[in-house]
Amino acid sequence: MIEGVGKLGSQAKHVQESNYISRDLSWLAFNYRVLDQAKHIDRNIFERLKFLSITASNLDEFCTIRLGSLYNYIDYGKERYDYSGLRENSFRQLLLTEIQAFVRDQNEYYIKKLKPNFEKNGFRIVDCDSLSIEHGAQVDQYFQRTIYPMLTPMLFDNYHTFPVLKYNRLLFGVVTKVPQDSNNQERFSFIQVPSNLPRFYEIENPDESISFVPLEDIIRRNMQHLFRNVDIAAINLFRINRNGDFTLEESEDIEANFLEELKKKLQTRRKGRVVRIDIEENPDPSLIRLLKIQWDLDELNILKIPKAGLIDFTGILQVINHREFKSKRLHLRPSVKPLSYPEQGEDDLFETLKHKDILLHHPYNSMEPVLELLEKAADDPLVLSIKITIYRLAKDSRISAALLRAAENGKHVSVLFEVKARFDEENNLREGQKLQRSGCFVIYGVNNLKTHTKLLLIVRSEGERVYRYVHLSSGNYNEVTSRFYTDIGLMSTNEAYANDVSEFFNVITGHSQPAAYRNLITSPRDMRIQLCNLVRREAENAKVGIPSGIVIKLNSLQDKEFIDALYEASQAGVTIKLIIRGMCSLRPGRKGLSENIEVISIVGEFLEHSRVYYFHNGGQPKVYIGSADAMVRSFDRRVESLFLLEEEMLRKQVMNILRYNLKDNVNAYSMREDGSYVIKEQNGEPLFNVHKEFYEVTREIIKDVELF
Repeated sequence: MIEGVGKLGSQAKHVQESNYISRDLSWLAFNYRVLDQAKHIDRNIFERLKFLSITASNLDEFCTIRLGSLYNYIDYGKERYDYSGLRENSFRQLLLTEIQAFVRDQNEYYIKKLKPNFEKNGFRIVDCDSLSIEHGAQVDQYFQRTIYPMLTPMLFDNYHTFPVLKYNRLLFGVVTKVPQDSNNQERFSFIQVPSNLPRFYEIENPDESISFVPLEDIIRRNMQHLFRNVDIAAINLFRINRNGDFTLEESEDIEANFLEELKKKLQTRRKGRVVRIDIEENPDPSLIRLLKIQWDLDELNILKIPKAGLIDFTGILQVINHREFKSKRLHLRPSVKPLSYPEQGEDDLFETLKHKDILLHHPYNSMEPVLELLEKAADDPLVLSIKITIYRLAKDSRISAALLRAAENGKHVSVLFEVKARFDEENNLREGQKLQRSGCFVIYGVNNLKTHTKLLLIVRSEGERVYRYVHLSSGNYNEVTSRFYTDIGLMSTNEAYANDVSEFFNVITGHSQPAAYRNLITSPRDMRIQLCNLVRREAENAKVGIPSGIVIKLNSLQDKEFIDALYEASQAGVTIKLIIRGMCSLRPGRKGLSENIEVISIVGEFLEHSRVYYFHNGGQPKVYIGSADAMVRSFDRRVESLFLLEEEMLRKQVMNILRYNLKDNVNAYSMREDGSYVIKEQNGEPLFNVHKEFYEVTREIIKDVELF
């Protein structure tokens, strides 16, 4: 049960005339759906706080990238029209107004609905004023011994330049006056709260509850130690987001230029223009005036946080992950055996895959078979080579360890490491260089494209025959996120897939340009036109009375050309059902435009990450799976792949995934024409939660699956 529903209603009347919904406003509507998850009163407090923290990290990324991108136009005088039809400055006002409203709703729910439940769940978040004398002395000692030596006040005045303050860090702006100064002049100092200390100091109480004291409150309590013989006029806690949107220029000299360019851009992100300030309510006017002038901001960029609230909800993960509350956190069910796995078969995956393709649906099926295959390949003397694309890796990755071992064992290992994966650039760069030093052939991206496709190819010589084992997926090679991201992957020795994947690796590692693939659709080559043609074929079928239908499941839908093809198909009479988790620029249910299009969004325990394209094709369904959303960046600026499912049983499994998603009435929202979302009505139907039902799927269930 949800206590209240996310807002972002009609998004402002003057943007409703467009046939397309603003990408950025649609994204904010998505973050409201995540906030709704914190309002599920049947979830425990730790799960609810987890979703609250996710909304905070989501908003940080949104401001860093999307708001930052908007400022790239504003700051350099470039013209930009949003899908809503608004120019850059008008849209900035609308977007920041909506961000202000979201942050107010976030804090209001935290203060009124979540915080009052802390004590009965065994903990409190308290300020220093509410501590006992004994505990007050304890935090003061912690300040003196641990915090104080790490703090560095940075003065800004006529003799000191304005400091470069770190983004996404808690900061203090302190206004001081020197008693001996006859001019009574205010001075400004800035202090960065250490990010390598826990956000909260923990105190175990006699009743076995835990008090969490914010680090910033301990510093505020002891601020005078940093400003001896000086009058402190005001202490203001704040936090900033900087513009982190950048593009890398194409470079022919990868080693000398490209990696150095990346490192420079990462440094630029640390010094990018400030786009948002979160600051405690009732801030000192002179400090606000200084920050506005220094960073060229106005009131819309400044979000004032209530004293009872919290600046940066991501820090609350320390409470959620505390050892004392481990038993109260969500425990994932054990994964189940893939339906396509032989009931009576070889224990050895190499032998199993010679006879059977295996479809994996994570997290309901474990990622273990993929890890096992790669780890076996690393040590198997018959394996000749391994090729893989990597976008994001887990910490202490088994994938990386297996590739290192394979190279040490003398196998040819090719790794396309996408060092432009947002916010994982430094980790990927470090891992890529480690693999390179071990003898792997490492490619750091393809020209100015971002490689987002997920492919693995293992070549094994077995006597007179060479087998190629492939894995194609919608998800990253990250064993941690595979436990709570829903993704689909295929393991196969099918020669058609093997030929396509081999050709594709030759394209992205060399200069091969194959005439055609059998089962792959790739970008930036021809994905948009092929998908649009598949949509148009459904429209042509509908016009002549042949059964038609389209079901698509994505993270995001934004490409205008593809949206227009869907609009035209709707007008031709094609029934179109879209399952779009996040941002959706298509406007469903508009008379004369999209009356036959329905859009739902599923947001719940797992992050929906699968991409599936289903076309009815006159009763001979075509089903594609892969890495690509229907976005301009996916079609034009990324290396992506979708693959066609050949085997009927696997196709039915994926059709059932779509059927279950459409049937869900627990996690699903229906999108309205104006871009707002409402919880999907149950209409007297029993509760159906896909995040539970997929553990129970049997061969019998999928036998007669139909979508139309």
